[in-house]
Amino acid sequence: MANFFSRFIKDESGATAIEYGLIASLISVAAIVAFTTVGSKLSATFGYVAGQLNT
Repeated sequence: MANFFSRFIKDESGATAIEYGLIASLISVAAIVAFTTVGSKLSATFGYVAGQLNT
């Protein structure tokens, strides 16, 4: 039983998967923030152009 716990503590195979998951989630959050910012500015720009075309 002690051997099982010793192997379990030394096993780092799951750590890599967790690190990749954290990196992927960080990239996803950064992409969402960037798309939201660009989307709102693009919407404002199109609104301005549409307003200028109506006058």
